[in-house]
Amino acid sequence: MLTSSCVEFKLGPTQSQAGGVMDAVLIVGAGPTGLALALWLDRHRVKVRIIDRSAAPGTASRAVVIHARTLELYRQLGLAERMVAAGHVSDGIHFWAEGERRADLVFGAAGTGMTPYPYVLILPQDRHEQLLVEALAQRGIAVERETELVGLEEQADHVLARLRDPDSQERSVAVRYLAGCDGAHSAVRHALGLAFEGGTYEHVFYVADVQAAIPAPTGDAHFALDRGDFVAVFPYNEHGHVRLIGAVRDAAAAAADTPLRYEDVQSDALHSLGVEVTQVNWFSTYRVHHRIASRFRQGRCFLLGDAAHVHSPAGGQGMNTGIADAANLAWKLAAVLRQEADERLLDTYEAERRAFALQLVATTDRAFTLVTRTGRLAELVKDHVAPAVLAAVFANDHLRRRAFGLVSQTALAYPDSPLSTGRAGTLHGGDRFPWIAGEEGDSFALLQDGVWVAYACGLVPEQVRAWCVQHGVQVHEAPWTAAQARAGCARGALYLVRPDMYVGLALPHPEVAALEAYIQKAGCLLPVS
Repeated sequence: MLTSSCVEFKLGPTQSQAGGVMDAVLIVGAGPTGLALALWLDRHRVKVRIIDRSAAPGTASRAVVIHARTLELYRQLGLAERMVAAGHVSDGIHFWAEGERRADLVFGAAGTGMTPYPYVLILPQDRHEQLLVEALAQRGIAVERETELVGLEEQADHVLARLRDPDSQERSVAVRYLAGCDGAHSAVRHALGLAFEGGTYEHVFYVADVQAAIPAPTGDAHFALDRGDFVAVFPYNEHGHVRLIGAVRDAAAAAADTPLRYEDVQSDALHSLGVEVTQVNWFSTYRVHHRIASRFRQGRCFLLGDAAHVHSPAGGQGMNTGIADAANLAWKLAAVLRQEADERLLDTYEAERRAFALQLVATTDRAFTLVTRTGRLAELVKDHVAPAVLAAVFANDHLRRRAFGLVSQTALAYPDSPLSTGRAGTLHGGDRFPWIAGEEGDSFALLQDGVWVAYACGLVPEQVRAWCVQHGVQVHEAPWTAAQARAGCARGALYLVRPDMYVGLALPHPEVAALEAYIQKAGCLLPVS
């Protein structure tokens, strides 16, 4: 049985204490993170404005990988299948060293039963952004281009943002909250005076969009190491279009004042892999940073994506992490704006996402340092030891699934969050609610409305059901199945699942007192009027 008491309305402009009309949320930056945040806020019936200083979306992007967890979240927006149709499904990544294939990560085998998307989706960022912009347009929201944030001032109940429009005219707008999704050189972060601690790797890297013949399996991604060189190869359609990411090994060329061309890049790894490039569509170089902002929230302002954290491209985590930031923050902002939660709910955005960013930056830094290190011992480790370890991991079913969970972000959890309480079965508060598929459908289909859901492995007492209705929580009673047991659920348990599909409260037995204690602690799910 499914019940809901969601109030259907859209939070629009309101009055500030200063007497001006203000919008709910201003998003600065229209990359994937900002666009996704706008879509989720609109999904939660919050009025948004989104601005970007550029005249048009970028075309020379280096983010190409969309992981399973991102697709799970996009399913809430009705975008997952559209992304999959536009992209290229890669069933695995193949690791090469000195021209020999040494290890294979086969996603279908690793992720089957864990997610509806047991693969990596390769979709260039420019096409990805285009799909997000189109989805926003369908909802009547347009990106305000050539509009720049030049200053901000926080007031008691709003933020006063100073914008410069395409005609170079400045004007001030009042908004309830402001989200900085404006990249590594974030104007929002600078205006807030927040530190961005970390460093820059010494190497110069390149990204190229090419037409090329690549080794079999031609539909999968390849990562090659050779004599201190490396390259990542991502095919993104069936017609030989390939994205290359690698290091510029020639220090003199990298330091030259003249912009590099593809012809200036000498890649032993590319040659040993047997990649034959027949046409270069575009080529760009860049430096890689590893940095994290000192705060992700300051008052009514938030940092997301590259504005909050940047790291190496190891594992293709950057863009996916920014999109997950957006999914985390959107429902919390909406709940506070609708007066269904205390302001302290917003503190959990930083508590959850900054903790993960710190862990991610450290992990990708270690991996990237290993890949780029030079010397005889380093070459031995990269060319022989690391591939042997990877092969052993991927040959073990348990380790292979764990590796998939880490790379795909389906294993990401918030165990130390103020919103995470309890355990039932092997599921803890803070865990991603598992994908449970059977004849009656799948568990994620119950989590598409962007509201809290009480998922019960059995019957729900009437007093618990009444409490859920009073607090706007959907109730689902699921007959006990072997699939639930395999997913870690406990028979008779109740899981209070957050709008972003993480377990908030895990109860071995449903009871109102535990639900009341949870919302008092978490500051959310205030009674619906």
